[in-house]
Amino acid sequence: MPKSKTQRKAISAHLPPHDVKDLGLAEAGRLRIEWAENNMPVLRSIRERFAKDKPLRGHRIAACLHVTTETANLARTLEAGGASVTVCASNPLSTQDDTAAALVAEYGISTFAIKGEDSHKYYGHIIESLATRPTVTMDDGADLVTVLHSRKRDLLPDVVCGTEETTTGVLRLKSMAEEGVLEYPILAVNDAMTKHFFDNRYGTGQSTLDGIIRATNLLIAGTNVVVAGYGWCGKGVAMRARGLGAHVTVCEVDAVAALEATMDGFRVMPMSKAAREGQVFITVTGNKHVLRGEHFQRMQDGAVICNSGHFNVEIDIPALSKMAKRRQKVREFVEEYRLPDGRRLYLLADGRLVNLSSAEGHPASVMDMSFANQALGVEFMIRNHARLSKSVHGVPDVIDREVARLKLRSLNVGIDRLSSDQRTYLSSWSEGT
Repeated sequence: MPKSKTQRKAISAHLPPHDVKDLGLAEAGRLRIEWAENNMPVLRSIRERFAKDKPLRGHRIAACLHVTTETANLARTLEAGGASVTVCASNPLSTQDDTAAALVAEYGISTFAIKGEDSHKYYGHIIESLATRPTVTMDDGADLVTVLHSRKRDLLPDVVCGTEETTTGVLRLKSMAEEGVLEYPILAVNDAMTKHFFDNRYGTGQSTLDGIIRATNLLIAGTNVVVAGYGWCGKGVAMRARGLGAHVTVCEVDAVAALEATMDGFRVMPMSKAAREGQVFITVTGNKHVLRGEHFQRMQDGAVICNSGHFNVEIDIPALSKMAKRRQKVREFVEEYRLPDGRRLYLLADGRLVNLSSAEGHPASVMDMSFANQALGVEFMIRNHARLSKSVHGVPDVIDREVARLKLRSLNVGIDRLSSDQRTYLSSWSEGT
């Protein structure tokens, strides 16, 4: 429940350790957090149970996530469960400064995040969150885990388990596990069906186009949009771009994904060819240098380039900078690169997550499922970490189905149940034609 005015004054008198832009933004942040909460009924129901049962009691959680209104409601849920929570940013441009202020001043949650922080400050905030000696890590991109394993190894004995939110982070953690360097079990929240089916597809799809439109005010209808990558995020972006009337081309390196995009009705071609035709380019691959010098050389004047993958390496920005004879900021989150031949290429949000940098990220109703998986996943890991190997583990099916059940209930949607005869049939081999 929101803090009363008396409680908020008490918190303000004893603020937790923090580094945020402006605590004066806290009231506005609280209102936005409460607005998001209205669209997060599954997480709210989990918070109510957590407040009674305290399944996280005694644990210190370091959460390196995008500091948004939805994340604030997750942090409140973890705190209600009895945990001591510290939040830091998982991307330098994704922080909502009013949300960060509210977490500190309105809810008493230690927060280290400032929108636009440089790399030094970004990693400094991660280290400050680790100074709490966490017993549980919660990551989005695995930066906190890699800092812990490389620069703060003395803190590893305290950590019993962790969770990871996104595809890029899961890939990094699986690589660590394969090399035998991961020191504790981590739950791959991203792999839950109620996460990547919905968050990655519907959330990334809508919020990416939202970010592009807010940054540029472009009309998408009739525009040639090139989507690099046709995973769950790419599917969502391509679907939403087409829904707005764009002519969508997909670029892929995976034959199965390329075939699926073709069967879904999109044009598929190599980036070397698409570069000449595209007007808006969106990368969602999780890989580096998907757009590079050879592609910039082919792009038409006025092309818009952006990324919705986790890290800002998908676009080879150093190569673009080297090619340009002049750079200038023309709008907030829009930088013009003028090439020697006069062509202008426009990079959005410094190549970082455009949906979180120039917009608000995923809708709360989508993050409701993702963060419900986080909350239930942390509870599961705390209960079971002792019997789990030091590797990356999938979300148990029972959690996935519970999140789906709670979401359906919140939507007043009913489904059928198998009869006993049907259950017997499905589990038997004896009854055939």
